Amino acid sequence: MANRLSGYSGTPLVKKLGIKSGYKLRILNEPESYIDLIKELPEEVYFIEGADIPVDFIHYFALKTRELEKDLPLLLDQLEQKGMIWISWPKKAAKRKTDLDGNAVRKIGIKHGLVDIKVCSVNEVWSGLKFVIPLKDRK
Repeated sequence: MANRLSGYSGTPLVKKLGIKSGYKLRILNEPESYIDLIKELPEEVYFIEGADIPVDFIHYFALKTRELEKDLPLLLDQLEQKGMIWISWPKKAAKRKTDLDGNAVRKIGIKHGLVDIKVCSVNEVWSGLKFVIPLKDRK
């Protein structure tokens, strides 16, 4: 069971994603099973729903290029300078209707001034790329 929930590797998803104690999280468009995938959260992690409080961690699930292009600048305005944004898209094997893949997600992130630093399998359906603001661009 743990392997299925952690994307096959045996490493808990929370560890793969880099969620740490004290983080403020914003999760968007998540699949129903997501909360089960991250149930091993550290203490003092806060889920923030409104866009008015900057967060350390955003996980955004995308199906369409157009939506990701539209939403990413808004998400970046909500991200702490040292924060991270994970963008997930359905794997080809999942047979979900999408026009995204890892290359498309990477290009969109780079276009918006981010650098991708990690990739992971979220579960059987979703892959993810971790983006951060480059050190030289942090305020």
